[in-house]
Amino acid sequence: MNPLDRLREDELLASQIASIQVTEPRPPKWGSLRHALHPRLAERLEATGRGRLYAHQALAVDAALDGRDVVVVTGTNSGKTLCTHLPAIHACLAEPAARALFLFPTKALAQDQLGKLEELCPPDVWPATYDGDTPKYKRTTIRKGAHIVLTNPDMLHVGILPGHETWAKFLKSLRVIVIDEMHVYRGVFGSHVGNVLRRLIRLCEWHRSRPQIIACSATIGNPTELFRKLTGRHAAVVDEDGSPQARRTFVFWNPPTLDDASRASPNLVTSEILATLVENGLTTLAFCRSRITAELVLQYARRRLERGGTPPSSIESYRAGYTAKERRGIERALFSGELKGLAATNAMELGVDIGGLDAVILNGYPGTVSSFWQQAGRAGRGSREGLAIFVAHEDPLEQFLVREPQLVLEAAVESVSANPENPRILAQQLRCAAHERPLAPSELDAFGPHALDVAEALEDEGVLERRGGVFFNPAHEAPAPGVDIRSGGGGTVLLIHNGEELGSMERWRALEHAHEGAVYLHRGISYLVTELDLDTCEAHVVQKDVDYYTQPLTQSILESGERIEEEAWGRHLARWGALRVTDSVEGFRRIAHDGARVLSVESLELPTQSFDTLGIHLSLPEADDPEESMRRAAELHGLEHALMAVAPLLAGCDREDLGSTWYALFPETLAPALFVFDRAPGGVGLCESLWSRRGDWASAARRLLSGCPCRDGCPACLLSPRCPSGNEVLDKQGALRLLAELLEPSA
Repeated sequence: MNPLDRLREDELLASQIASIQVTEPRPPKWGSLRHALHPRLAERLEATGRGRLYAHQALAVDAALDGRDVVVVTGTNSGKTLCTHLPAIHACLAEPAARALFLFPTKALAQDQLGKLEELCPPDVWPATYDGDTPKYKRTTIRKGAHIVLTNPDMLHVGILPGHETWAKFLKSLRVIVIDEMHVYRGVFGSHVGNVLRRLIRLCEWHRSRPQIIACSATIGNPTELFRKLTGRHAAVVDEDGSPQARRTFVFWNPPTLDDASRASPNLVTSEILATLVENGLTTLAFCRSRITAELVLQYARRRLERGGTPPSSIESYRAGYTAKERRGIERALFSGELKGLAATNAMELGVDIGGLDAVILNGYPGTVSSFWQQAGRAGRGSREGLAIFVAHEDPLEQFLVREPQLVLEAAVESVSANPENPRILAQQLRCAAHERPLAPSELDAFGPHALDVAEALEDEGVLERRGGVFFNPAHEAPAPGVDIRSGGGGTVLLIHNGEELGSMERWRALEHAHEGAVYLHRGISYLVTELDLDTCEAHVVQKDVDYYTQPLTQSILESGERIEEEAWGRHLARWGALRVTDSVEGFRRIAHDGARVLSVESLELPTQSFDTLGIHLSLPEADDPEESMRRAAELHGLEHALMAVAPLLAGCDREDLGSTWYALFPETLAPALFVFDRAPGGVGLCESLWSRRGDWASAARRLLSGCPCRDGCPACLLSPRCPSGNEVLDKQGALRLLAELLEPSA
């Protein structure tokens, strides 16, 4: 019996299936190499049963052996690893002194790939991981002797480049750099990584080496552009997937409507599906959009398993913020088959081979079409049929996808946005580069056309000094440890329980999720935050069982900056340019675990956070009288909800990467205004993408509203659980009128 049949046996669960879509199997397309691999590598390849290559593998390996930079863009489980492993091992065998550096976005993925490299490498080619979990006594041996070093951008940034003198022999002999899961390097993280890679390439050039770069990515819309932004180079693109694809079943699942017209909690529904499949012996991975939802699903599923007699320990959660020891333990249990179910954030999305998964559950839309396919593709492998279940939240975008699943199943994959020239990020990275070696103005070209201006601004601030025509970092301490490449900056807050570190989160996240009174969930256990000390960067928690979770209430105040473009958007005027955003966490909601009831709303007094970014400013005509002003405000608020609901589909981003606000009377113009902006300081290109696709954006928003049968707005089209105004003053029909005006041809 297949996994879907197991679920259909439960009448309540089966009644929630909105639609079922099936993709037909695809046979393999084989290829052959023009170049001969080193004989000992060819032997190992045959011995492991992989002597025959798919067409894209052969194309990629040949391009790499031609000496070209290469980016491989194919689907999940398509065998991209051989596209990088074969050229790297070949280089090490052909030139015994040669070295290769593999970059993975997570430690777990590096550990997973180490095993695959060890299987393929002859005995005299030694691969080893070098990351924060590597014992100090092993590091010197790895640095001096390993032929292939597997690490992550964080360790490269803070542990290798600042001490590059001890890596001189490795950098001088570096022939191949591998960037795995390239599509992950988006937003702030990707913008930092683009500069970290430029720092690496710069030091290689200093040591007279020019390694070729081979990158692998899930299918994205702009592989050439993203590779260039990350490396400053152009690559040969291999994007014709020759791997076989099994029959795959997609189930679009809508939680049932309750007596009060709200929908049942998708976290509860996900936990029921997860528990049901695990009880039937089916290995299942449930992807959750946030840390808190992963922990809630684990809690609910364990309770269900306990009631049914299945050991609750057969499922676990996996997310960022766990200690290294916890992560390794969970990974070992998962790889060995001891765990049958996992509730995970996208920390488990990135290709870690956890064996034969029978099913994957997507608890909410993961943010992009690319991530949807990346997660769904984890179920089934080769000729083995896979089941992917999408559980929709009571959210306009997700209800839109349930009504029209082809919007995601047939959508073109998005482009990935990153901006290494973001002034704030570039300033931090230039300090790091200047510490590693004094920066000559001629070298700054590699960091972008504005890098010299940024360096001179740092000189004016006294952060850098210019002597003999080059920029120095005058501080003795390396700046890299103070630069968090996975966030916009501001430091990290530790979660402390009984004097021990329980986890960590960024400062901005702590203001929203680790304030006094917040509930913090960790591996299925509830903790209550008793104190947030921003001076010591610690949040103190106590273990406490509660029947609710907390949700922050955040307000944004905007100021306009320099205009980059100003054009008509239909009948109205729109601008794209600089904005100053000030966020304040005004309070939080206590929400019952079933997700259907707000138990209380509490106020908070926390410091504000301000940052400069890029965004879109839409202006509307002034109202003639107070009555029209109130009507215009309701229309504008509805328009904001509709545009923000569909924006992730157009910008290819997570909803949390964008912010928005509206004004019945914007102080600077004394007219109604709507703003949508990048939440990353300095901007990372998301609103630029929306600006260039304004017509498609408005059209998708109108389709969202007009496709829902309600008249005044409901959770399936207009109401948002994130609305700081509690969904008050909303006019669906007025929003549709404004969208029609935005879609009119510009004069």
